Amino acid sequence: MVNMSKNKTKTQYVDNKKFFSEIVEHKKKIDQAIRDEKELPRIPEYIGKCILLIAIGISRRPKFMNYSFKDEMISDGIENCMMYFNNFNPNITQNPFAYFSEIIHWAFVRRILKEKKNRYITYKYFQNQIDNSNEEYYQDDDGNNLISNKMYDNIDIFIVDFEEKEKQKIIQKRKKMKKAKAAKAKLNILDIED
Repeated sequence: MVNMSKNKTKTQYVDNKKFFSEIVEHKKKIDQAIRDEKELPRIPEYIGKCILLIAIGISRRPKFMNYSFKDEMISDGIENCMMYFNNFNPNITQNPFAYFSEIIHWAFVRRILKEKKNRYITYKYFQNQIDNSNEEYYQDDDGNNLISNKMYDNIDIFIVDFEEKEKQKIIQKRKKMKKAKAAKAKLNILDIED
């Protein structure tokens, strides 16, 4: 029988201290290459492996785990880490795990939103095709529907929800713009009074 005590420490899949020291060493090599006007060195395999492990770990979180495009999410996360790798400043933080986790998290969120928008476009097209076509086209020879009502209802619900969320985003954006204009106008009045 395995002893599963509550005090058991969880093994980390990335050694943050080693990860940090590898990044510092790599940044030194980059600085030297810039000074010597040489080609910039590639990111070391260890750093790449750490970023991959972080992306895989985040993809296993409950909010990200059941998407069919998980590989694309991981790829986006890694790509974003490479894009913003040079923005990591060891003088500000010594926690690269948190820095890259945040980048990966938001890459996942952006991918999910992109996939939802693509699904909306596909469903909307599908809905328009059904609405503009002859109903017999979607029936078999016996008059049975080829598309179940439940599937069509799910598509319809998704479309309505997506459109409602988009409307809410526009409303929120307008409110922010209105607030910003009011604040700017107030500042202009204060400048005039001075």
